[in-house]
Amino acid sequence: MATLTTEPDPTSSPVARFGAELRRLRRLRGWTQEKLGGLLGYSDTWISLIERGKETPTSKLALKADEVFETGGLFVELLRRITGAALLEGFEEFADCEARCRKLQSFQTSVIPGLFQTPEYAAALAAAAVRRGSITQGQADERVAFLAARQHRVLERPNPPIIHTVMDESCVTRLVGGPSVMRRQLDHVTTLAERPNITIQVAPLSLGELVPFTFPVVLLTLPDRSLVGYNETHSRGYLERSSTTCAAWERDYDQLQVESLSTVASLAMISTVRKGLQ
Repeated sequence: MATLTTEPDPTSSPVARFGAELRRLRRLRGWTQEKLGGLLGYSDTWISLIERGKETPTSKLALKADEVFETGGLFVELLRRITGAALLEGFEEFADCEARCRKLQSFQTSVIPGLFQTPEYAAALAAAAVRRGSITQGQADERVAFLAARQHRVLERPNPPIIHTVMDESCVTRLVGGPSVMRRQLDHVTTLAERPNITIQVAPLSLGELVPFTFPVVLLTLPDRSLVGYNETHSRGYLERSSTTCAAWERDYDQLQVESLSTVASLAMISTVRKGLQ
């Protein structure tokens, strides 16, 4: 069985903090690294490396640790602090608001919204960024891990927010990761649309200039009923707190909902595109 040789300062890095918390809770229960590894689905050697801050934890490990220790999202939050360095400036602040919101409205262009992406779809987008030289492979892995943790925090929490998403038609028709990845992605979107708190619409390209946004936008209604908005460029994200600006975005979004395809027609379009993927 692997043994601990050093115990790094938990304040030295987010990775060290994650490992220290895993070690603390394991010892509190009187478990060996082998016992914990069996519960989490990892070897005792891997658990030792994580506890000593020698390896970066995965989203799978964080989610399973929260389940095993019944820590209510602690390890997912610690993972978020690790992966934050791979994210756009400003996105981490948005993710904090997103995790607390009561209602989420979004308009997305080009690609499926992050909350709805499958791991394979997200990995294909990240791999493309690596090929372009925009990010490193390590940052790509961190982005995918963070997305999985973010999806769990928002979609699987006890009282998930009301979510309304309008996707530009290009999100559905743009082939990402090849036909098999795209088929699974569209199936996943359709499955999510069956949830009572999720509504999905498609804005057809025929709307042309009637689409009020030329960029992706998210509106979040927070627990205190305040409204914040979010959009981003290629280099950074912007959290919009101006009540005047957010109110204007909300009026435009309401109009977009009216102009877009109904939920039934939207899902029919998604089904047609999915059937055409060979």
